[in-house]
Amino acid sequence: MAAKFELKPDEKLNETTMAERLGASRTPLREALNRLVSEGFLTFKKGRGFFARSLTAEEILDLYQAREAVECKLVELACQRASRDELDKLQSFLIDCENNYHKDASAEELVELDECFHIKIAQLAKNRELLRILENINARMRFVRTIDLDERRIVTPKNHMDIMLAMIDGDVEKAVKNMQTHILRSSEEATRAVRKAYAYIYVPEKTNERE
Repeated sequence: MAAKFELKPDEKLNETTMAERLGASRTPLREALNRLVSEGFLTFKKGRGFFARSLTAEEILDLYQAREAVECKLVELACQRASRDELDKLQSFLIDCENNYHKDASAEELVELDECFHIKIAQLAKNRELLRILENINARMRFVRTIDLDERRIVTPKNHMDIMLAMIDGDVEKAVKNMQTHILRSSEEATRAVRKAYAYIYVPEKTNERE
C-alpha cells in the first residue's frame, strides 16, 4: 500500500482504521509502521502520528542520485570480483531479455526486467549491504518509474549491453560511466515523472483509459 501510494502522499494514517482494514491488532501494526518508517516508506511526526511518504520532484531526484552513487560503486566492484563465467551468464540473460522483448509488454514487466539486470550486477559485486540499499531504493522508486515508463514506452537494452560489454572488457571506468549515463536524470525529468504519478494517484480513471 505504501509502495504503490494507495496511501495518498502526506496522508495521516488512522491506526484504528488501518488495524480494522488489515484485520490486525494494534501492536503488530505499530511494529510494521515503525519498520516502514525506518525503510523510508512512511514518516512519523512526534505528537502527530504516522503519515504516508511525500511525493515530490526533490525526493525522486534524491533517490535517482542515491541510486546512481550506489550502482556506480556496485558495477565497479562487479568488474573486480565477478568471474568470466558469471559475466557470460549475465550477458546470456541480457540476450534472452532482448530476444523475448515484445512491444506490448507492460510497464511493470519492463521495470521488472530492468531491475533484474541491475540486481544481478549487484549480486556480482558481492556486497550484501550495497545490495540491500539498492533493493530499498528500487522499491521506493518503482511506482514513479512504472508510471513514467508507461507514458514514454522507452526500453533500454542497448544501455544495458553497453554496460555489460565494458564489464566483459574489464574497462571499469567505461562501465561506471555507462552506468552513470544510464541512471542519471535531470530535475526537469524528475518533475515531469512526479506530475504523471500524481495524475495516476488522484485521477485513477486515466489508468483505465490507457488499458
